[in-house]
Parts: sequence; structure tokens; C-alpha cells
Amino acid sequence: MTETKLQTEMPTTYDPKEAERKWYDYWIKNEFFKAGNRPDAETYTIVIPPPNVTGMLHIGHALDFTLQDILIRTKRMQGFDTLWLPGSDHAGIATQTRVEQKLREQGQTRYDLGREKFLEKVWEWKELYADTIREQWAKMGFSLDYSRERFTLDEGLSQAVREVFVSLFEKGLIYRGNYIINWDPAARTALSDIEVEYKEVQGALYHLKYETTDGSGSIVVATTRPETMLGDTAVAVHPKDERYKHLIGKSLLLPIVNREIPIIADDYVEKEFGSGAVKITPAHDPNDFEVGKRHNLPQILVMDETGTMNANAGPYQGQDRFECRKQIVADLKEQGVLIKIEEHVHQVGHSERSGAVIEPYLSTQWFVKMQPLADQAIEAQKSGKGVNFVPDRFEKTYLNWIENVRDWCISRQLWWGHRIPAWHCADCGQITVAREDATACSHCQSANLNQDNDVLDTWFSSALWPFSTLGWPNDSEDMKRFYPTSVLVTGYDIIYFWVARMIFQGLEFTDQIPFKDVLMHGLVRDSEGRKMSKSLGNGVDPLEVIEKYGADAMRYMISTSSTPGQDLRFRWERVEQARNFANKIWNASRFALMNLEGVNAADIDLTGSLGTADRWILHRLNETVRDVTRLIDSYEFGETGRLLYNFIWDDLCDWYIEFSKLSLYGTDAAAKKQTQSVLAYVLDQTQRLIHPFMPFISEEIWQHLPHVGDTITLAAWPTENVAFEAPDAIREMELLMEAIRSVRNIRAEVNVPMSKKVELLIKPASAETQDILSKNEEYLKRFCNTSLLEIDLTMTAPDKAMTSIITGAELYLPLAGLIDFTQELARLDKELQSLHGEVERIEKKLGNEGFVAKAPAKVIEEEKAKLADYADKRDKVIARLAELKA
Repeated sequence: MTETKLQTEMPTTYDPKEAERKWYDYWIKNEFFKAGNRPDAETYTIVIPPPNVTGMLHIGHALDFTLQDILIRTKRMQGFDTLWLPGSDHAGIATQTRVEQKLREQGQTRYDLGREKFLEKVWEWKELYADTIREQWAKMGFSLDYSRERFTLDEGLSQAVREVFVSLFEKGLIYRGNYIINWDPAARTALSDIEVEYKEVQGALYHLKYETTDGSGSIVVATTRPETMLGDTAVAVHPKDERYKHLIGKSLLLPIVNREIPIIADDYVEKEFGSGAVKITPAHDPNDFEVGKRHNLPQILVMDETGTMNANAGPYQGQDRFECRKQIVADLKEQGVLIKIEEHVHQVGHSERSGAVIEPYLSTQWFVKMQPLADQAIEAQKSGKGVNFVPDRFEKTYLNWIENVRDWCISRQLWWGHRIPAWHCADCGQITVAREDATACSHCQSANLNQDNDVLDTWFSSALWPFSTLGWPNDSEDMKRFYPTSVLVTGYDIIYFWVARMIFQGLEFTDQIPFKDVLMHGLVRDSEGRKMSKSLGNGVDPLEVIEKYGADAMRYMISTSSTPGQDLRFRWERVEQARNFANKIWNASRFALMNLEGVNAADIDLTGSLGTADRWILHRLNETVRDVTRLIDSYEFGETGRLLYNFIWDDLCDWYIEFSKLSLYGTDAAAKKQTQSVLAYVLDQTQRLIHPFMPFISEEIWQHLPHVGDTITLAAWPTENVAFEAPDAIREMELLMEAIRSVRNIRAEVNVPMSKKVELLIKPASAETQDILSKNEEYLKRFCNTSLLEIDLTMTAPDKAMTSIITGAELYLPLAGLIDFTQELARLDKELQSLHGEVERIEKKLGNEGFVAKAPAKVIEEEKAKLADYADKRDKVIARLAELKA
């Protein structure tokens, strides 16, 4: 690999748009993101949670994908053979709903087009939004391997779906049955339990009186859905309820339709709840369905797939279910059946996709038996062979769900999706399930077959994503090399929808967990903590953020604003702060490059005699490299961002670069060369550390710095260097920085500008401190702007001077004529009160038996050291006050 010639000239300001466009094209053209180029390296794999092809990516996607890109870019730089596999999801209900909505705007329905023509329209939609998603990935700088991009309806993934369906069917884990399911009347399809959102609704509880047919009495029942009474086939009471024992076995006359229904006894009924009697509607309630099976009750559907009342609804046939509710309440009231109406707040299920109120509905559907699959996952997790949840509290959430899992309704009455590989025989009525399209009935050999019209739930194919995308069920090279994947990054809101099901299927079909870690992040909320939604109009378009502030600013802000598992609030001012941070990095690099002319990578030498500031910044770099590497591995991106910000802004820009000017502008050629080496090296390492968060600006700066290689994306990740350890330099720099800050604070307090030279007298507390200050006096002269600097152990404090007590020394600024003498007394007195408070605070803490008993020994020693320091400073302030007053 050859060294790239240094380009020392950088534009005055950073142009994000120009850099982002240039470098992403460069990365893609040169295939830097392509997996497989390091055949001997350890692999690191992430498969992207596939976004739905229903529209644009939102700010939640930006968070999710940015965290993945940080991990991938870091591991790529650490030498791993990384694969970040992109792709998208066909999103059955969501996508079909969007296309049907578009058709309605044109006065058409899918039925007008027919299945084949309608699917052509959906494929057109898919291509449009898949292209849009790719453009957004590019604008956000994601380092995806596009050569391996997948879509859940790709031929290879469809093969995997069929293999899984048929295998589960052959094992008896997929069955077809007539059960109560969640029905979406708007989308006209079944939904699984976890696709239903429960919302608190202000409703009513209607109390109805049913008379016995023999006139011997009546029973009062209560319902929130009076329209379903038309499908009642019994009223149930508890077998031990003395109030109703004499009525069990008798019949009631169902109002409106005048159908006789029995009074039955069942333990399901709670005697203490309500009247102790409940209406049983087996075709419209899951609990009633189970009661009905136990008592062989008829199952009467009173509405059709659109939520419209059918012929079994008698006089209400053709009415919408909610219109029927109003009408039937009025009729029941008129007939004296409606006893009373109570206001009732209850949870009502809504379709996650269409928003329609869910109807519990008796329907013939396909199901997966989940318990055998769940048992494997529970065993793996409890034996220590399961996935590692971050934060670990989500393991409990995951286990709680799978330990109480119910069978999964996987069929959907849609046209867009994986069509169920089952064929119904018109001659014998049997079903043939096959991996290839069936041409003959497996039972009677008839060719008179029709494929099942339903498609599979989108999550069925998504559950196979970690291995179907790598070529399974074929024995592909990618499957051998990159599976199981390393980490799944996803929101905590789809732990049931997706995470659990991927684990189930991964264990069932590959005998391995599909990923080692699951990093759960929170939702992106608005600045007030509200969930973003169209109705509130508080959503944020990531492309708008990029347009205003650049991709790096958005990435840095969103990735460092929260901790794992916690929601974050999007604040524009924080994006602006991130942009300012990027500009700070740019300006510091630009200054450095103006002073690195003629320096090449081969010229960088860190083995010479380094000054205090040089050794300090290299030590601080070492600490930052160690901590940033550890924190990224722990998924602590917020803390990583804080450390990088502090190191770059404070240590590098505000201190080291300022200190470096002494030698860069000085006459000592050797010292200048040494500083150039340190400055070039630290800037290079800093760009590498910030690169996963801010890929564009770091590449732009790195390309200008002395370097070897084609791109920072493949540059080696920084590692600790034992030779840079210099704790003594840390102590020296802290002393110098405290002295400089103190002088500047005094200047600010008495309004003496930095441009005005001052006398500075320093009385060190020890010979060691005197040596440190003396060998670094040029820094003190320069940054305190002194006309006179004296450092003397035996110094006597001047009569009239501003005084500052720092760790290890006393500073005096003789400023007669510049300040009010009494003002200095007041200032010292104020400082004394502050030090008194600190001493008392720590004494109280150390006097607390509870604190001393629980705190680690190291913490207690640190507190004792602070106490000694504050007490020493206090004593010196007291002494100085006494001198001035004398």
C-alpha cells in the first residue's frame, strides 16, 4: 500500500453536501463495503432489519441503522471480515393497503384489476420505494454490501419460506382450523395477536334481560357489543351459583330473532362479576368459542368480512356493525329488554396497520403450533446458549412472552405476499402441501387443484431473515461463513413480532441462535417526549436534518443521545451542537495542516524527546482509545460520544493545539518537527475514532493528513500504545492548566483583558512542583501573558495582589491600581466560604457510617484526598486573608 501525497490546503469551511456525495460514490465504486475480502479474518455480520417498502425511512430508521453502521465500521477497521447485508420487506398488509388506497383515489379497487394486474401495481410500488430507500441509505452514509441486497419476496427467500412451511407442516406444527381470530374488517384479513393494538376507549355496558321460554324467570346479562347478541347460542352461569341452579337446563328466548337458547353451567363464569351470568357468542368471542366447544354449541356468524351484518342478523342485515349497534340498542329499549346502560372505559383492539376496530371472528385459517418451538428457545436461554439481550432486562420480557405463547395465525386474506403452498383438491376435498407447485393431488392423484388464495403473514418470512438472506436452505458459502450473525439491532417494540420468532426459527432450522447479541434501543420521540405521529405532525424526516446540518451531525446527535433500551428526544438544538462539533474538528485540522507542510507519514516520529504537552496528549489519546473501544463493544454509544467530544474539543483543540503553537511558531527546528509528528499522529488517530460516527468529515480530513492507504474506512482501528503511558505528564499538565485557568479567572473577575500583560508570582508548595513549573514556564508566560514570571519556594506574598490557591501552589497577581483592594478581600472571603462548605460536605460524607460501610475503598480514599486538598487550600486562603488584613 502506497503513501498518499499530503494535501495541506483545506477550504475555510466544511461543505457537507459536497463531501457526502463525493465520498459515498468513492466508497461504493471501490467496493470498500463488500464482504469476503478478508478470507482469513474473523467475521462480523449484521443483517439489516428490513424496512417496509411502504414509503420513506423515518428518524427511527435513522437511529437503528446508524447504530449498526457504527458497529460495522468499527469492526471493519479492527480487521474483521464484515458483512452488513441490506434488504427490505414486502410488508404484506401495509403495502397492499397503501396501493389499494392509491387505487381508490383513482376510483378503482383491487377486484376491478384482478389478482395478477393488482400484483403488477404493487411490484411497481415496491421498485419505486426500494430505490427511494437505497437513496436514503446513501445519504446517511451507511456502509452496506449492496451486492448481497435481499427482498423478502426474492426467489431465494421464497424457496426458504416454502421449505419452512412444508417442513413445519410435515412435523405437525402447521395446521388448518376453524377458530376465533382477530379480524381486520378494513383490510379484510386475519391478524395475529401481536398485530393488535389495544386502546382505552370510552364505551358502554349494556344490561339485557332474557326471559325463560316457560315464563319461570329471567336472566340479566351485560355486554359491550350488543350487536353480537344476535349470534348468542347460550347463556352461561357458574354451576355452584345458587341464584341460577334452578334455571340450568332451561331455555331462554333470544330477543329480536326469537331463537331459543339454553342456560348452561360452566366454570368459566365468575359468580362475583356482574350478574353472574354471561351471554355466549361462540363465533364472535374467543372465550365464548372455548365454552361453545365444551358444550357443543352452534357457531353463528352475524356479520361478514367487511363488518357488515349478514343474513343471520335478521332485520339488521346489510347494516354496518356500529350502525347496527345503535339500532339494536334502540329496539331493545323499546321492547323492554334493555335494563340500563352504564358508562364503561375498556380496552378495544385496533388493527396495527389499518387502524380499524378488530372483530373477534370465527374463520378457517392456517396456524403454527408455537409451544414446541418456544420450548427449544426457553431451553437455550436458560441453559446459557441463548442470545445476550442488551440491556439484559429485556431477557425477562422475552421469556415472559414465549413462556405464555399462543398459536400463531399465519394466513392472511391478501394478494401481496408469499402465497401459501397448499392446493385444495376439488374432487376429494383434501389438501396437498408441497415444496414445488402441485400438479396432482397427493391423496387421489386428481389434477383438479386450486392453490390456497391466502398469503403468509409478513412476519413468517421475516422470521427467516438472518439465514434466508445468506442462502439457506442451500449450503451456500455465505451461510457457512457469516451465520450465525453477530448482533441484531432493533427497537424494543418488536421483540414479540420479530425477535422471538427469528430465534424460534433459527433454532428449529439451523440448530443455532440467529445472532449472539440483541441490542434493544428505544423510540425517537419529539422534544416534549411524545411519540412521533402523522396526527401530531411532529415527525422528523432524516433527509431534512441532513439538508440543514449534514449527515455527520445527524448521525452523531442521534447515536449519542440515549442509552440502550431508552427512548430519546429529538432536539434540533442538539443537531446544531453536533454540527458545531464537526466544525470544531474541521477548524482544528485545518490549522494543523497549515503547519504540516512537507510532512509525510514516513516522517512521523514519536520516539524523540517529547515535551510535557506532547506526552500528555499521547497519554490522553491512549485513555480515549481504550475507553472508546470498550464502550462501543458494550453498545454504550452515548458515553462514547461524550468521551470523544471531551477529548477532541477540550484536550486536543482547546489545550494541545494551543500549546503546540509555541514550538510550531518557534525557532527550535527539532522541537517543531517533534510537535508536527505528535499533531499529525493524534489527528490521524482521532479521525479514526470519530469515523464510525462521522464518516464523511473524517474521510475528508484523513485524506488531507499524512497517511498510508486508500480510505479511512479500511484504516486500522487505533490501539493502546504502552510507550505513550505518562501519568507524570498528566499531573504536570493538570498543574499547568489549573494555573492558567486561575489566572484567566482572576483577569475575568477584575476585568483585565488577556491582551494586557500582568506580573505573575508563584509560590510552589514543594521543590517538585517548582521543577514542573520552571521547566514549563514558557507555557505560563504565553498563556498567562506575563510581563514578569517568578517561581520561588521562599516567596513572600505581596501586600496588594490578587491571590489564587491551586493544588500545590499559590498564585499572586500584583495588580495595584487595577483593582479595588477591598474587592480582593471580599473575593478571598467568598472563596473561603466555598472551601469551608466543601470541607464540611466531605467530612459529613466520611462521617456517615452507611456511606463508609458500602462505598469501595478506592472511593473512600479519593474522598479523603479531596478533603485534604480542600483543607490545605482553605488554610492558605485563611493565611492570605490574615496577611492582607494585617
